[in-house]
Amino acid sequence: MRYMLLICGTPFPGADDCEDPLDERTQEWVDEMTARGVRLSGSRLRSAATATTVRHRDGELLVSDGPFAETKEQILGYDLIECADLDEAIEVVSKHPVAKFATIEIRPVWPTA
Repeated sequence: MRYMLLICGTPFPGADDCEDPLDERTQEWVDEMTARGVRLSGSRLRSAATATTVRHRDGELLVSDGPFAETKEQILGYDLIECADLDEAIEVVSKHPVAKFATIEIRPVWPTA
């Protein structure tokens, strides 16, 4: 089963200007999970301030700058993994170094036809 890992937390100052590669511990996790064949893809995201929100309401397209919700926590990144079950997904996430300071939400992905 595929799971989307939504990595949520408070961005550090200057995060949008950061072009640095992943820190060593995170890169080690990426390398390990890729080698195991569990991690399919993933990336960091720019801050919510760079977001564009799109909605359709009452037949009208509404496009606005910024996130839909005003909150300190935002989605900082994501990983798409494939595991046998939720127990394996939890084991994979438990090894992710950002779990020490951020929240990682695990969501099953609907299968595609």
